[in-house]
Amino acid sequence: MFEEPEGATPLGPDEIGGLKFKHITTRGELDELEQANIQQGLLWLFARKRGDICEEDFIRIVHRRLFADVWDWAGTFRQREMNIGIGPQQIAEQLHILLGNARYWAEEKVFPPLEAAARIHHRLVEIHPFPNGNGRHGRIAADLYLRDYFNHAPVRWTGGKNLQVNNDRRDAYIASLRNADAGEFDPLLEFVGARESE
Repeated sequence: MFEEPEGATPLGPDEIGGLKFKHITTRGELDELEQANIQQGLLWLFARKRGDICEEDFIRIVHRRLFADVWDWAGTFRQREMNIGIGPQQIAEQLHILLGNARYWAEEKVFPPLEAAARIHHRLVEIHPFPNGNGRHGRIAADLYLRDYFNHAPVRWTGGKNLQVNNDRRDAYIASLRNADAGEFDPLLEFVGARESE
């Protein structure tokens, strides 16, 4: 139904059936609707008084706040295999491990802040807990982690570009994630500004 940019996960009929606005027919319309929801979600997130990004319940709340005006299934773990991500039956366990690791990284100062944020973002995208919005959710979760655990400014993810459409910044972002999938983290660390490019 929607033409996806390079590296995006195609939505299946079940996910599309959860769209609250049936008149939406193009990716551009969907992106606009989701972006409006995300802006409202961000206002809530950065004004909140409680909620730990390293807790599974809050990870789900964040996704729901970002996408619930658009999708019925917002904040619900995916139930089917996709072209990316682990098996759906492993999501809760792997997310629990990641969030425990992320707390440990911060408490024990295992990685500098931007590297820790890059690693939590990469693993969230790799787990791919939700049917849609995992990249945006993961970037926002990484920024919340930076703020709440390190009192650090957010990553400059977009570099002035729109990561929802094909462009050189999105290409670099997708390539850095794929490199990290293969165990090569330097491109992702360069992307987030944790390391200088050579």
